[in-house]
Amino acid sequence: MKGIIVKGIAGFYYVKTENRVVQCKARGIFKKDGTIPYVGDEVHIEMIDDEEAVINEICSRKNVFIRPPIANVDCFIIVIAAANPDPNPDIIDRFLVMAEKNHTEIVLCINKIDLVSEEKRRDIEAIYHDIYPVVSVSGNTGEGIEELKKYLKDKKSALAGPSGAGKSTLLNKLQTGLSVETGAISNKTKRGKHTTRHVEIFQLDFGGMIFDTPGFTSFDILEADEEELQYLYPEISALVGDCKYDNCRHIKEPDCRIRDAVKTGKIHSSRYDSYVNHFKEIQERRKYY
Repeated sequence: MKGIIVKGIAGFYYVKTENRVVQCKARGIFKKDGTIPYVGDEVHIEMIDDEEAVINEICSRKNVFIRPPIANVDCFIIVIAAANPDPNPDIIDRFLVMAEKNHTEIVLCINKIDLVSEEKRRDIEAIYHDIYPVVSVSGNTGEGIEELKKYLKDKKSALAGPSGAGKSTLLNKLQTGLSVETGAISNKTKRGKHTTRHVEIFQLDFGGMIFDTPGFTSFDILEADEEELQYLYPEISALVGDCKYDNCRHIKEPDCRIRDAVKTGKIHSSRYDSYVNHFKEIQERRKYY
C-alpha cells in the first residue's frame, strides 16, 4: 500500500493512504542503512493489524532537508515581513539561495503589508519582482491570500523565512481549521518566538499540500561552493560567461559584466551585496575544512 508521511512524532510516522491515515513504524533496515523517513516522503507500507503498519520502502526523493526533516518540496514560499521585524535583504537572499540549490519553485511573499505605506512595499518588491513571483499579503486582514493560493495549488509547498515573518498566521489564513499556534514578536530581540513543535504536512482545501515546519527560520550559509554560488542568483547566472575572464568571480576582476550590470541597475545593488557577502563567507568557511 502506498501513501505519504504527513507527520512524524517520537519514532511514529503517520502515513496518509487513499482512504485514511495509518500509524507506522519504520523497518529496522532503515536505521541500519542510516536512512530516516521524513515528512513528505512517499512510502510503501505493510499493515500489521487493523490499526498499525510498517514502512517497507521509501520512494525516490526530489529533495531532502535535514533541519527540518522534510522531503519532496515542490515550491518554497519565502515569507518576509514588510515591518516588525524590518526586512533584511542578506537574510532573505540566504533563503532564496537555499531554495535555488534544491531546485524548487520559489515565490517571495511579503507579509504584514498593512503595517507599511504603499511606497515602502513597492521598494521591497522592486528588489525581486524581475527575478521571482512576488505576492504582497496581510496575514492580519487577509489581503492577497487568494493570490498566494494560486501559487500553492496542486503542489507540496513549504513556508520558509526569518523568525517573526508571520508564517503560522499565514498558514491559518490559507487553510481553515488548522489553528496553528502563533507567537508574539519579542520586544527585546524584535524576532518571532518559535511556536511550531513538530513537522507536519496538511492537505489544502483548494488543492495541494503545505508543510508546517519548525526550523526554516535561520541556517548557516552555504552548502554551495564559490563556483556554484553565481548560478544560484538567477540575474547573475544569466550573465555568467560574458565577463573578460572565464574564472571571473565578480568581486574585483576588471571588465566584469556582472559589476557593470550593478552600475546600470540591471542587477539590484542589494542582491549584489548579498552575493559578495555570501561569497566571502564561503571562502572563510573553506579555511576551516
